Amino acid sequence: MTPMTLLCKPNRHLFFTGKGGVGKTSISCATAIALADKGLKVLLVSTDPASNLDEMLGVSLGSDPTPVPGVSGLFAMNIDPETAAEDYRVRVLDQMGPDATDKDKATVREQLSGACTTEIAAFDEFVGLLADDNPQFNHIIFDTAPTGHTLRLLSLPKAWTGFLEANERGASCLGPHSGLKMQEDRFREALDCLGDPARTTIVLVTRAERGAIREAARTAGELAELGLSNQMLAVNGRFTPSDPRDTVAAAFAAEQTAALAELPASLASLPRDEVPLKPFDMVGLGALRALFAPPDDLAGSSTGNLPTVADLPRLSSLVDDIAAGGRGLVMVMGKGGVGKTTVAAAVAVGLAARGHSVHLTTTDPAAHLSFVVGSDTMPGLTVDRIDPEAETERYIEKIMTTKGRDLDEDGKALLREDLASPCTEEVAVFHAFSRVVGEARSSFVVIDTAPTGHTLLLLDATGAYHRQMTRHLDENAPGRMITPLMRLQDPAYTRVLLVTLPETTPVSEAGALQDDLRRARIEPYGWVVNKSMAITGTRDPLLRARINGEAAQIERVKRDFARRVYGLDFRSVAPVGLSELRKIADPV
Repeated sequence: MTPMTLLCKPNRHLFFTGKGGVGKTSISCATAIALADKGLKVLLVSTDPASNLDEMLGVSLGSDPTPVPGVSGLFAMNIDPETAAEDYRVRVLDQMGPDATDKDKATVREQLSGACTTEIAAFDEFVGLLADDNPQFNHIIFDTAPTGHTLRLLSLPKAWTGFLEANERGASCLGPHSGLKMQEDRFREALDCLGDPARTTIVLVTRAERGAIREAARTAGELAELGLSNQMLAVNGRFTPSDPRDTVAAAFAAEQTAALAELPASLASLPRDEVPLKPFDMVGLGALRALFAPPDDLAGSSTGNLPTVADLPRLSSLVDDIAAGGRGLVMVMGKGGVGKTTVAAAVAVGLAARGHSVHLTTTDPAAHLSFVVGSDTMPGLTVDRIDPEAETERYIEKIMTTKGRDLDEDGKALLREDLASPCTEEVAVFHAFSRVVGEARSSFVVIDTAPTGHTLLLLDATGAYHRQMTRHLDENAPGRMITPLMRLQDPAYTRVLLVTLPETTPVSEAGALQDDLRRARIEPYGWVVNKSMAITGTRDPLLRARINGEAAQIERVKRDFARRVYGLDFRSVAPVGLSELRKIADPV
């Protein structure tokens, strides 16, 4: 195997990004361990609100660098958005000076309670790590959230700089502007560092799959627009069959080869590493150290009987169960890369095929839905997306025609200035989400949600709105207010589906998401285990070794987590288009 390019004279900062589920965390962890094993001092940082570094490294992590047992010189940490937001509030309040009254401070703290404060505070923590606040480390490695969330984070400095230049009144939902303006130079220097090829390498992680490659190309272009062109490509999970006569293995490898042969020019021109598929999950130091090792020789491995998942109900049974309700909301959730979009699209297509009116939409900034469904149409099915830019424009016009209707020109100018805040986008997206949730009173609505971390932020906004609306509610008053959160909590109205892969980390992350949902009194309806290879009939030793681990994870889901479990088998070519989706959702 050719030595990994990214381990040959690596820059101080390595920034791993890519579509959810492509293996960013595995490769960033393996890189950090490999550098630490060379005697270097390394800090590994997750910027993902749904980080799973703890499980992969076998150590409990917080918001401060923590030594990783078993790897001398390696430290790891998670940027905790809530902790970062509270630290940010304290710093802003400290800047107010001795003349500020308690009422002034309370006003500013209220201004600092929004989701945008959490975002900018998390970015501020990230900036500190790029701004040489930790000179004791030879390398700082960033394991980021899925690309939609990460691109949103990296675009914040530009968005806030424009807002500050246009808004001179001294206050916003991030508190006094003096505090923000003090950060401008610090933010600009951090982005300069991130875009400096002498200091930072941005590693675009993908798999040899058309969907993941398409996302990587989009990310490469958007990063370049931010001035971040110092990129390389890492292709994870590259598979080589041991017996070309095994049709499943041969088709899997051929599809990977075809996908890489069609690499867009923006990716084909980048330095590239290929990381082989391993016969085991990437959890624990042993597995992570083995990731960059030569492929295992499994030629003599047993090919005896292996457990199957044939007893799991298929997706068509799930669609039948949902269709029996006649209407309602279906929210499809899970870690990035587990196949949420495929499952959401198949459920929607299946419901429409059974004669129901269905609205299929997505809250994911990456918006893969249109690609999966394709350009064809079918009776009863409407497909769109919650577009942050379009929803923000719609929200601004609504506010201007209502609250701004009776204002004079100066008042209207001030109101429009306030609405130019990047925080307005968060509010607008929440309003659009609430509107779509309400549609399920009379028809089916299927929502393909963003990866876990981004979805949790949206649910936080939903909870905050609920608390605000019900704070002064008189329980004895006539009529009844129903908030979006109340609809999500109603099992007769909403069915939440958690999608996972039959692998350790996706199952653990889906379990953690289920815990978060239950704390919000939202009970998942069922789990979908996607891409199960157990029933394909493959005889390839590497794939069959993975099936052993797969069966154990499916049993774990049934035993520890799910009331209902449905299975969806592995396909070498991802289902795209209405006809392929119907094959999944229609009765066998």
